Amino acid sequence: MEKNAIIGKDIPRTDGRAKATGAAMYTDDFKLPGMLHGKLLRSPVPHARIVKIDVSRAKALPGVKCVITGADTPKIKFGNWRLFPATQDEYPLAVDKVRFIGDEVAAVAAIDRDTAEEALELIEVEYEELPAVFDVDSAIAEGAPVIHAESPGNISIDRKINYGDVDKALAEAYYVREDTFTVHAVSHAYLEPCSSLAQVDLDGRITIWTSTQTPYIVQCLLAATLGMRENDVRVIKPYVGGGFGGKMELRTWEFCAAFMAKLTGRPVKFTLTREEELAYGRRRHPMKIRSKVGFTKDGILVGKDLKILLDGGAYNSMGPTATFLCGNFGAMLYRYPSYRFLGEHVYTNKPPAGAMRGFGAPQSLFAAESQMNMAAEELGIDPIELRIKNAMVTGDRIPGVATISSCGFIESLKAVARMSGWKRKRSRLKNGRGIGIGCYSFISGGVFNWFNTQYPFSAAEIRAYADGTVHLLTMASDIGQGSDTVLKQILAQELGLKMEDIRITSADTAMTPQADLGSWGSRVTLMAGNAILDAARKIKKQLAGAVSAKFNLNVIFDIKFADGRVFAAGKPERGMSFGEAVAFVQKANRGEQLVARGSYTPRGKGLVTPAFSFGAQVAEVEVDKETGLVKVEKMWTAHDCGTVLNPMAVEGQLDGSIQMGLGYALSEQFVMDGGKTLNTTFLDYKMPHAPDMPPGESVCIETYEPEGPMGAKEAGEGLVSPTAPAIAEAVWHATGFRCKDLPITPEKILRGTGKL
Repeated sequence: MEKNAIIGKDIPRTDGRAKATGAAMYTDDFKLPGMLHGKLLRSPVPHARIVKIDVSRAKALPGVKCVITGADTPKIKFGNWRLFPATQDEYPLAVDKVRFIGDEVAAVAAIDRDTAEEALELIEVEYEELPAVFDVDSAIAEGAPVIHAESPGNISIDRKINYGDVDKALAEAYYVREDTFTVHAVSHAYLEPCSSLAQVDLDGRITIWTSTQTPYIVQCLLAATLGMRENDVRVIKPYVGGGFGGKMELRTWEFCAAFMAKLTGRPVKFTLTREEELAYGRRRHPMKIRSKVGFTKDGILVGKDLKILLDGGAYNSMGPTATFLCGNFGAMLYRYPSYRFLGEHVYTNKPPAGAMRGFGAPQSLFAAESQMNMAAEELGIDPIELRIKNAMVTGDRIPGVATISSCGFIESLKAVARMSGWKRKRSRLKNGRGIGIGCYSFISGGVFNWFNTQYPFSAAEIRAYADGTVHLLTMASDIGQGSDTVLKQILAQELGLKMEDIRITSADTAMTPQADLGSWGSRVTLMAGNAILDAARKIKKQLAGAVSAKFNLNVIFDIKFADGRVFAAGKPERGMSFGEAVAFVQKANRGEQLVARGSYTPRGKGLVTPAFSFGAQVAEVEVDKETGLVKVEKMWTAHDCGTVLNPMAVEGQLDGSIQMGLGYALSEQFVMDGGKTLNTTFLDYKMPHAPDMPPGESVCIETYEPEGPMGAKEAGEGLVSPTAPAIAEAVWHATGFRCKDLPITPEKILRGTGKL
């Protein structure tokens, strides 16, 4: 086997056949004997005290087996688990009052969905309506209605970063600009709506199959809200049809399925409708961003003062984390000698915002990159040249937050300039055509130094067999991004085996080692990959010892693992097959199975993440001057993701990121009226479809990340951020209209160019 025969190759997804043939089982595909169907009653008003709930008529309906309200539950709050325990503010079902249209008030379990829906109509709720607020400025204004008593000013949490002397730097700067940007909420729009199925055994233990990104977090929070021990709850993640951050928390239907299964002794399943997902589901944080930056005469950054108000909706959800991260991303990409950030998470009477792909980066970087483009214009410096002057490089630090251990940002800038013909097009494009740039940096595994857990951040178990196969057990969650495939690649490469020699069991809290914090923050490849390498090297140590003993080798011989064999370097005849080596070890250990466990928890690697990815993107657009319609003609992308483990997988992540970035920039938005979401189908929620996708070229700028498995780091989530600022700049280049308020709609362009 050649070096890197698996790493760096296009390896098709291991789940591809099951998904293409329909064999893949998602949560809603599971059916158990005696299973009941659950439905949720939701508040029709944005803010009200619950005076009385009468469920008697619903309980009397034939076929209804269980009806619960908040009063029936243990009344234990959940939320941003272990990161900020004090910010847990959400009950599984509303107890005292409702805080947004869609807040869950009661749940029904019946013999079929139709009966459950009919029962919902029979529940009578008396509300005492309260004044409501729907934007951050109104929410923090004096005299605004209080949404949570614990936060009388409706600011649930604030986060700060501060280093250098910002005031002095900006006062002495040659050029200072201050801008305010507003960015909007969008939906995750995953294809599989959330679904959960719970079953209780005769000993009262719960098993729940659920569409989740974080089985271990669901296990912990579900056990806590049920008043149970952690290991009395088993969470199994079947195939998941996308998550993008929207499935990384405990949610009401998971609690209700488990709680009602305990009450009835029968399996209970909840599956949301698309309307519920769009109308009431988590969404990306809208933000109001005020940014002030200063430069020297020749374009060197001297300081930045950033304040962001996050519209968190009715509950904290993952907002406290996003509040810090958007400030972290505001300090990335460029060397800021002085930097000040204040982020405030604000309650409003709208559906809660949570984690979504990029987790604070798309919003913060839209503002930062737009300002870099505007400053370049006014300073008379090419936008790419201005970035190169200020670009981060390996070894740069954000004081107290991060150290850049590998960085290919400048190389990415030069690559997109070359690929796109930047200088020629920037000077010549006219008549409604424009070209623009946006850049990004992103974390490779997130926020670990804030966690308080007795478990490692990722763990793996490897079982080796005498038939030459191995079994990998990991709680890392493949939610469609292909992590099962890349983790098998890492293990196969390390042990010198083929992909088909490896079986994987993932994301089952009763079968796989504790713990893994889930799929978010682009953490799986780096963290789970390192845990797998730790376990694999323990296996290798035992097998190498066996080969050395059998062939009486001394220490001068390196033991190699390749082509399914274990042998002495330079003398391949002195070796045996992988399976024979396993059998040899087992025999020496009196038949004990060859098993190794590995773990990974980065320490001393920064507050936020052990590694950062970087990249740049250029967009070329054509704008119809009569209608304001924007057509993206082509995208060029260069990104530093460390060692590329699977080019095919990286390309897929890039395409998905561009699709999400395109919708964020141009078309996707919620239409709201008094806290009510009006566009609740994919017909009215305008995501880009396949025909809307522009052609593109991309290149991976390979660096070696010393903290990453085989040099790898983040390769997909960060790429969602540069698309919107690149398109916004291209629209300005084509029309002279500068959009600071996403999305960039035809109406805004026409107003901005005096055509409307």
